[in-house]
Amino acid sequence: MAPPPYAAAVVVATVAVLVLVSQVSVAAGADCRFPAVFNFGDSNSDTGGLSATFGAAPPPNGRTFFGMPVGRYCDGRLVIDFIAESLGLPYLSAYLNSIGSNFTQGANFATAGSSIRRQNTSLFLSGFSPISLDVQSWEFEQFINRSQFVYNNKGGIYRELLPKAEYFSQALYTFDIGQNDITTGFFINMTSEQVIAYIPDLMERLTNIIQDGAGCSVAYNEVAQLFNQRLKETVARLRKTHADAAFTYVDVYSAKYKLISDAKKLGMDDPMLTCCGYGGGRYNFDDRVGCGGKVKVNGTWVVAGKSCDDPLKRVSWDGVHFTEAANKFVFDQIAGGKLSDPPVPLRQACQISRGQ
Repeated sequence: MAPPPYAAAVVVATVAVLVLVSQVSVAAGADCRFPAVFNFGDSNSDTGGLSATFGAAPPPNGRTFFGMPVGRYCDGRLVIDFIAESLGLPYLSAYLNSIGSNFTQGANFATAGSSIRRQNTSLFLSGFSPISLDVQSWEFEQFINRSQFVYNNKGGIYRELLPKAEYFSQALYTFDIGQNDITTGFFINMTSEQVIAYIPDLMERLTNIIQDGAGCSVAYNEVAQLFNQRLKETVARLRKTHADAAFTYVDVYSAKYKLISDAKKLGMDDPMLTCCGYGGGRYNFDDRVGCGGKVKVNGTWVVAGKSCDDPLKRVSWDGVHFTEAANKFVFDQIAGGKLSDPPVPLRQACQISRGQ
């Protein structure tokens, strides 16, 4: 498939963030004024895709900010929500959500459990989504073609719900994916060496998609750091092959590691203690009873996976995902550009560095 002419701005967050922007003309130091954001990824940035497809995320998800479940596996906003806010854009509607969605300023193709590589299993057996990154890219291609056909030929209300054609070449494209590719290997008892061995394949797949459109496990951390290094090298190669585009690599791993390592200094509780979980103990986590999950008591099903009293003091929401407070910390760390290469603020990520 030929490289798409609409590839304008892309942010990829796995255990790092990569930003790709093609020719958006702004003066040095000026904000890019992205008119839209298109996101691809997993549960870290899913704003309702999996929830619309395989069953709604239950209460108490969403309690801190939205006051109700809104398709996010979090008590409130995700990093992608804070990115949209910072750019003056509305929160992204999930592409798979057919009710009440508005795509005038972007769309979200991320679904919880997604990975770069396709999974040879089902969501119900493994918890990993069948909507891998290549499937999300196909959805995006259909979205472009169908939305512009409807926009131009039907008009009316659709022009208030779908993006203008020029937005596709001016938008910020964000990718937040890769975590599940690493964890799935460990879930099936692969060694670190075996997981490391397929990282080059992940980089190749990620490159093809882009061109087309502290208390944790030591082993996991080592693999994640190697993944990030390979991703940084991949970004460097993309810069050489796409001289008319701006690429920014953002080290989200360091922001998350700092939060977990310095949680107490930052005023947070034990970063390993789940806020919305079940079972008490060291982690308050039971993989059989998730956030909002139920258990049978005297023949009656009752909610057991309940939220802690103050999610704003916690790092881990449900043992897998961050709380809104943690997501806000991560966003604040990456927004200014101090963890970026080159070190440009997110709002200026469209500017091509002379050194790239």
